Amino acid sequence: MSVVRTQPPEASGVRRVREQARDAVTLMAFSASLSLGCALLLVLTHLAGR
Repeated sequence: MSVVRTQPPEASGVRRVREQARDAVTLMAFSASLSLGCALLLVLTHLAGR
């Protein structure tokens, strides 16, 4: 039995794995930078309090 698509994958709203992977990497980079920024801010406030 064969499957016939009525719409191309781009038009049907299905996201490609490559796009999902790019979004995941972007989210991880944002999360890492935010965590490092918060850690740096805590270290700087600790050092300023001495």
